Amino acid sequence: MVTKVYVVYYSTYGHVEKLAKEIEKGAASVEGVEAKLWQVPETLSEEVLGKIGAPPKGDAPTIKPRELAEADGLLFGFPTTFGAMAAQFKTFLDATVSLWRRQALSGKPAGFFYSTSSQGGGQETTPLTSITQLVHHGMIFVPIGYSFGEGMFEMEKLKGGSPYGAGTYAGDDGSRQPSELELAQAFHQGKYFAAIAKKLKGSL
Repeated sequence: MVTKVYVVYYSTYGHVEKLAKEIEKGAASVEGVEAKLWQVPETLSEEVLGKIGAPPKGDAPTIKPRELAEADGLLFGFPTTFGAMAAQFKTFLDATVSLWRRQALSGKPAGFFYSTSSQGGGQETTPLTSITQLVHHGMIFVPIGYSFGEGMFEMEKLKGGSPYGAGTYAGDDGSRQPSELELAQAFHQGKYFAAIAKKLKGSL
């Protein structure tokens, strides 16, 4: 019995995409789990993307809201805008009303990963304020807590993420890339989450 974990993300400059790929690898490392990478539709025009210097999108397929119901577990990733979920991802979730009406996602485990420009940019407020999306769908929030071990207490090197999920710092100009430690935390989140999703499916 295969457990399907969908890693669904939006990435402007590629930081969240890099976390997503590591999360997918981590989830796929769990026996019996099939992990798939998806991205949500872009809402900005090519002209605007060009003006802000955004690189081309990755090759992950674009997901439709109804396809979320196919997954046994969902990990959502996005950049932060003023301490909350980026508008592109919020627009995608706003289109899941038909799933909400049927409570098609109710009981499914879900989690978050994210990027911010600075240490005070929303590494905790972003996932905290995003939990409302899961609540209205009746989903089960699965944080990583301190399961990453000593990596959670790193003080000498800059590291994004929190007990809510994996994270990275992009810098105010997007020039900083995810560190090895941040990518390791992302891999851990995928593996940790997939094991829980597998247990939940097996108990039904």
